[in-house]
Amino acid sequence: MYAPAFSVSRRSWRRPAAVLGALLAAVLVAGCAPQADDPPTWQPGAAASGAPVEGDQPAQPVDESEQAISLAATGDVIMGNAPSRLPADDGAGFFDDVKAALKADLVMGNLEEPLTEDTGTGKCGPSPKNCYQFRAPPEYAAHLKDAGFELLNQANNHGYDYGPRGYENTQRALEEHGLQHTGAPDQITVVEVEGVKVAVAGFSSYVWSNSLVDIESAKKVVAKAATMADLVVVQVHMGAEGADKSRVRPGTELFFGENRGDPIKFSHAVIDAGADLVVGHGPHVLRGMEFYKGRLIAYSLGNFAGGGKSLNSSGRLGWGGVLKVSLKADGSFVDGTFTSTRMNGVGRPSIDRERQGLGLVREVTRADFPKSGARLDQAGRISAPSGTGA
Repeated sequence: MYAPAFSVSRRSWRRPAAVLGALLAAVLVAGCAPQADDPPTWQPGAAASGAPVEGDQPAQPVDESEQAISLAATGDVIMGNAPSRLPADDGAGFFDDVKAALKADLVMGNLEEPLTEDTGTGKCGPSPKNCYQFRAPPEYAAHLKDAGFELLNQANNHGYDYGPRGYENTQRALEEHGLQHTGAPDQITVVEVEGVKVAVAGFSSYVWSNSLVDIESAKKVVAKAATMADLVVVQVHMGAEGADKSRVRPGTELFFGENRGDPIKFSHAVIDAGADLVVGHGPHVLRGMEFYKGRLIAYSLGNFAGGGKSLNSSGRLGWGGVLKVSLKADGSFVDGTFTSTRMNGVGRPSIDRERQGLGLVREVTRADFPKSGARLDQAGRISAPSGTGA
């Protein structure tokens, strides 16, 4: 479990000189068109019966001389859409099937909707054709608490669906239930987890969050976070959306003309600046994972929950997962797991016993990151490829 931590602890002893340089550097304002996606060929059932991947490395044993803490994270979380598309029993037990999978020292999720009453400033106005806005009642924060979540990211394209009041109401609702939040501009949320300080910052391509697009600014936020805690986690809403967007390639990704960032460039840059873990979401599909300088990047954890049929659950759009990673206080990777989940017909999350999401993650990881990709075995155990420093 965690406790809020407010004190600042310098840790230049464990960061490369580049971090100190980033702290002193002036902020600079940081493209190529995305390529067509090649749809993965994996089919359901492959994960359960396929042969082990060549080059898989066994996870390193835990060094008992230095404590490791566990961090769990999910992709997009929507519990329902008020007033008329809320889950049965007003959301009671909404996360029951996945609660065991979420257990960790710190549990994080990407909250893809405000928790607010109608503020009268919905972004879609009275005629929401081809426009999507979401909100759940403030009291639904209790369901997040009951599920085991402890920190929610608001840096995403739906954080401001009901304007600044809706955004602030969400923060208030979370705080009333003892939940932390992150994602506002310059916001670095520090919590203490089993004696280890963890700083979490959220990024997206929208003005109500730290910038995904301005990479030099993002590096400055992360470098500052590295002076405030032992570990730094970056939550980032990045990449184009759609069932055909499971692949990660170099370059800027666009969605209906919006700049959704350069996922590889951004992720590598924030690790250079001091991040120990990058948790991605946004495309509404699962993407691959890679190690960069010994740090894990999960490019997208997909759709976790879409209550009230708020999110499309057909095919791979219904697949998500729980990423669980154990890290030492110096940022070194110990081990990790990926547990496949799926949304049912009404958007409630459940454990995917067929491990369809795991099969997809294994396939696209091998395709997109043949050398640096994480090694995931058939049970979802994560290890680093040899030569990555993990």
